[in-house]
Amino acid sequence: MKDAKFSYICGMQNLLESIRQLYKEWTGTEPVSIDVLPQSGSERRYFRIHGSDGLSVIGTHGANIKENETFIYFSDEFRKKKLAVPEIFATSDDKTTYLQEDFGNISLLNHLETEGFCQPVYDLFKKSLEALAHLQVKGDKELDYDRCLTNKEFGKQAIMADLLYYKYYFLDALRRPYDKQKLIDDFEALSNYLTHTEYKYFMFRDFQSRNILVKDGSVHFIDYQGGMKGAPQYDVASMLWQARANLSDEWKENLLIDYIKAFESIIDEKVDRPTFHGQYNGYVLIRLLQVLGAYGFRGLFERKAQFLTSIPLALKNLKWFIENQSIGISVPEFRRVLDLCVSDEIIEYFTPLQATELTSLVVRINSFSYRREIPEDLSGNGGGFVFDCRGIDNPGRHEKFKTIHGRDKEVIDYLEQQTKMQIFLNSVFDIVDITVEEYISRGFSNLIVSFGCTGGQHRSVYAADALARHLKNKFKVKIELKHIEQEQKNWVNLKPARE
Repeated sequence: MKDAKFSYICGMQNLLESIRQLYKEWTGTEPVSIDVLPQSGSERRYFRIHGSDGLSVIGTHGANIKENETFIYFSDEFRKKKLAVPEIFATSDDKTTYLQEDFGNISLLNHLETEGFCQPVYDLFKKSLEALAHLQVKGDKELDYDRCLTNKEFGKQAIMADLLYYKYYFLDALRRPYDKQKLIDDFEALSNYLTHTEYKYFMFRDFQSRNILVKDGSVHFIDYQGGMKGAPQYDVASMLWQARANLSDEWKENLLIDYIKAFESIIDEKVDRPTFHGQYNGYVLIRLLQVLGAYGFRGLFERKAQFLTSIPLALKNLKWFIENQSIGISVPEFRRVLDLCVSDEIIEYFTPLQATELTSLVVRINSFSYRREIPEDLSGNGGGFVFDCRGIDNPGRHEKFKTIHGRDKEVIDYLEQQTKMQIFLNSVFDIVDITVEEYISRGFSNLIVSFGCTGGQHRSVYAADALARHLKNKFKVKIELKHIEQEQKNWVNLKPARE
């Protein structure tokens, strides 16, 4: 355990040194500071490097050299055509590390979640789709698709891969009977149908609002290294049907029309709209199923709570689609399986019971120090949970963290990126969720959950905040959050928890 931890710390120090050295080679100066950014779903690591000129760039490290080469090649080609992608400033000799333009932290999804379904956000979606059309058409010209990371083209093989991903990681996990051979035959038929599309240009492959950064009113794209040649409708389907965005039917319809107009103006010809719409619907279905497969893998197999909570949204998206749209081809066993997946029984299984205004339950969450006593349940009911965070590496051992706490960015980064806090919390969520759901359904009024660590300053504060966010988002239950060491005045200026 200690050897693994030591190796991790040494590895991070080596990454920081390689980032620092590359920046110095590029600018001739030392960086003022380097921030370790949260890790995304991939194995790549990102760093924000601050220079003495007040400007910042993003340093990226990835062990997959082929992936790095593809991203850098696409970026260089697209920048020559003035498309909405970052400039690559420098690349290390071993091609594991590179510096790219910094577009900030605010994504299109962030705008949607903070501002809601308003006209300015709609305009950003429209602007993003217009920029996408330019990327697809202009980016396709003279692009060497032999440089793609995986498939050169999103054809039958790639479509089948998405369908099988859904089959293995979501459908089969339901453990419900179906005719496997007939389903594979229907997969083949649908793949053949979608392969014969009239238009094929550069396909972003993972075009969603999270991968669109907004800076000074302009939109910029990231994470297109999985791109290949393919149908333009796929990217539009990816964006408009993203489960987390949960766009209204009106927005989906109007934004699709906006996209088609932009696409037509760039290719300088009218498209056959009924055919275009039919193939678009087919790609919507493929994308919805690919996302379900991803949620199934991350949630059902890797037990990551945030992906489990996304499954009901994805299923409701799929349910609306198959009830209201046609893909233009008969696939009876496939349709039977889809009806099974969106049945009330399956959706209810994945949908957590949520509190209402009439729900009496209040979950009281505390952070505390083991140097003092464990918080008492003043409701008189007793019970509840006490979780010991002392098995997680203590940030308080490091001098730079001693005067700050579990809501400061530096501590948050340390706990999320250099400890097993997320694994610990996923297990906590699994245990507490069972009780919260039962207490809501049975009309109980009180539940106390406490997190303790040595000083009640770092690990327990972070964990208490994380559980509060999780229960609020998943169950909509009332939360009373208390950081006991703050109230004891041992440390002050506690910042608000992240939403």
